[in-house]
Amino acid sequence: MPDSADQAPDHAHSDAATASRVAKARRLAGYVWDRDIRGAELLALPAATLRKLARAADTNPPSTGETWQVVADLLDQKDAWAARNPGHAAAVRANADEKLLWVKPPVTPWTAGS
Repeated sequence: MPDSADQAPDHAHSDAATASRVAKARRLAGYVWDRDIRGAELLALPAATLRKLARAADTNPPSTGETWQVVADLLDQKDAWAARNPGHAAAVRANADEKLLWVKPPVTPWTAGS
């Protein structure tokens, strides 16, 4: 409900929008976690890479950073759960080798002495 008659309702934060954001975040988090990408790594990715990552997860890219923050939070929660339950089948990342497609390791500069 708008605060005044001349203010438009905030559809981006309605109950339906919030439920949709959480559902999208769960789909993305499942895909991203399986590739061994951590929450902080995800949030450090450029916007273009995030869009490609969402499309690879068969999900329409989120239009706001709020959804990516929810994804990062879900990743942190799943990481903590996996650390407490290392023998559980759901704690295994089936596509961890794909991490390099998304998160590039830091490049060590070449020096003449090495």
